[in-house]
Amino acid sequence: MGDCPIKAQGASFEERLRAYATLVVRKGCNLQNGQRLFIQASVECAPFVRLLVEEAYRSGAKHVTVAYGDERVARLHYDNCDLALFETVPEWLALRNNWLAQEGAAMLSITSEDPLAMTGIDPAKPMAAARAAHTACKEYFDALDKGRCVWCIVAAASPAWAERVFAHLGPQEALASLWDAIFACVRVGEGAGAGAEKGAGAHDAKDATTGSVSARVATDALDAWDRHRRAFEEHKAWLNRERFTALRYRNSLGTDLTVGLNSRGIWQGGGDVTIDGVAFFPNMPTEEVFTTPDFTQADGVAVASLPLVHNGSLITGFSLRFEGGRVVSSTADQGGEMLEALIGADEGSCRLGEVALVPHGSPIARSGILFYNTLFDENAACHLALGKGFSDCVQDGQSLDQEGLKAAGVNESAIHVDFMIGTPDLEIIGIHADGTEVPVFKDGGWAAHT
Repeated sequence: MGDCPIKAQGASFEERLRAYATLVVRKGCNLQNGQRLFIQASVECAPFVRLLVEEAYRSGAKHVTVAYGDERVARLHYDNCDLALFETVPEWLALRNNWLAQEGAAMLSITSEDPLAMTGIDPAKPMAAARAAHTACKEYFDALDKGRCVWCIVAAASPAWAERVFAHLGPQEALASLWDAIFACVRVGEGAGAGAEKGAGAHDAKDATTGSVSARVATDALDAWDRHRRAFEEHKAWLNRERFTALRYRNSLGTDLTVGLNSRGIWQGGGDVTIDGVAFFPNMPTEEVFTTPDFTQADGVAVASLPLVHNGSLITGFSLRFEGGRVVSSTADQGGEMLEALIGADEGSCRLGEVALVPHGSPIARSGILFYNTLFDENAACHLALGKGFSDCVQDGQSLDQEGLKAAGVNESAIHVDFMIGTPDLEIIGIHADGTEVPVFKDGGWAAHT
């Protein structure tokens, strides 16, 4: 899908940041004229958020709602409030989220957290908060899960996150390096300005800052993401034709796992589309082709190939053993208590909601950077996800209720947490209903015939 240089050339930081805001609003959210936008971000992201709001109104937004958070304040809540407080959601918050869903708002989240900000908290508290939100804001989550609303997750660099990723650098150099890495991974700054005369597809980026470098960089990025979306189609089409009933994973780390697939399953990737036909990108960056497995069929051991940061805590060196679709045991070098809390969050959190295929040679993997952030690290390696499955990964799934989805093999949970199992020697075999086997991945990448 093309190289992803870590140092973008030909544009200043400010020009690339403005181009990034244009890309997020116009491709990530594909904001429509007269539509509302809801942004959730850390207070440290305020300069970037202001550019997003400016671009949203330039794109015809009816109104932009911004909800700022502060992880230091969140940490104080976890340290000082009783568990019972996290088991409920304030009525005003539920009303806001559910109302935005009713209004058809696009939902944009910006991740920038310190990977270790919540180390040592009681893991039962964030798990309780997730369950409570899933219940109180059901209309909001249903709108996202069933394709009624656009949702998009992107990243912004923060000092604390940058110092974790580039611990060998000084604070300012680390922050600049993380921003460079983010820009590169989302294809902002590749051959800056080279596509200014090509046109930008659905939107012309010169609307943003006519004739400026940032407009030309935005044009290139918009074009790059159109090409990126098209690049997924071959692999998805092949997998959907093959109709595998199971995938078997094996590598030298010790992963030896067979996962059953849904008979009505659909492979997705390269963006999503709402039920109204609006194309968007739920994650930027994204390098995965994925589906929802049968939550009753997973047997064997999955060994994590990269650390997992969950709710601000680091989980390293971990493995999960599955029997009949359920995690029956786990081990971890660090963060075992958080891992156990994650697995036990609710009835569906011990089962799989996603299998995703990412070649080991993806641009993020080639960067050699461990981001300690799932948005990036999941796009460096094949991964699985515990928790909620995707309704749009089964035929007619978006028209099914919860019981119908369960009958179709789609897992239900208040959580959805990705963990990486991909390695350079990972082999994945697709198994047909008659028992015949076909290589899907060989030596960490797509088998030649795909």
